[in-house]
Amino acid sequence: MSFRIVADSAANLWTREKGSFACVPLRIRVGEKEFVDEKGLNLEDLVEEMYVSRESCSSSCPNVFDWIDAFDGAEEIFAVTITSNLSGSYAAAVNAREEYLKKYPNAKVCILDSLSAGPEMELIVEKLEFLRDSGATFEETEKQVRAYMIKTNLLVTLESLKNLAKNGRVSNTVAKIAGVLGIRVIGEASSEGTLESIHKCRGEKKALETLKEEMIKRGFWGGKLRIAHCENLAAAEVFKEMILKFFPKSDIIIRRCKGLCSYYAERGGMIIGFES
Repeated sequence: MSFRIVADSAANLWTREKGSFACVPLRIRVGEKEFVDEKGLNLEDLVEEMYVSRESCSSSCPNVFDWIDAFDGAEEIFAVTITSNLSGSYAAAVNAREEYLKKYPNAKVCILDSLSAGPEMELIVEKLEFLRDSGATFEETEKQVRAYMIKTNLLVTLESLKNLAKNGRVSNTVAKIAGVLGIRVIGEASSEGTLESIHKCRGEKKALETLKEEMIKRGFWGGKLRIAHCENLAAAEVFKEMILKFFPKSDIIIRRCKGLCSYYAERGGMIIGFES
């Protein structure tokens, strides 16, 4: 049977090199401008527009028809969505499944609420690819991937709080002071799928050290680590070497933030997903 993995663009993956994969784009609005998070998006323009605009930014989720189009032609489908506590993408995917099964009653569709975003979603996609390639049945794949999701984690470090200020989540004064003092905010994806602040660090070096300590605290043992950076490759490389010094056999991949991840991380920010 034809097997397809579908993820919304919060997974920071527009394409995959092997197997059947589809990305369903979210959209980012900055003032009157809309950016579609798909291949061909000019990331420099998006990041610069978010940085200089005085207007608030927002994102919008894929609709039911976007998901159905991504499912079309497949018989066994696993869909991975951004946390349902930040977006309606999961609800749209669930509704799309119901409509798809009306048309193709013999199909099998599993919708996975990642309760996260970015690199943690990437780890889930990788696990699905591994299970597909191993010959696991649909039911075995669902059981094993749900068990795996309990062991994945997401942390973020933010250099800029401009978007948070423009959207009313922190005051403009706090955002300005953080910028002047070089304060980095460390956050986590909670078990409920919300983004929670857990540390405030002065300077990038301290922030990266805190990220490492938090990974170890959460049970990182040198397995997979996926790093997404927003215009800050240098820090991502430093962090990679920092982890390899302690865990030399770690499987580490660095990617640039695509649209939705850039929206959350902002310029200079970094999002990491890892196994525990």
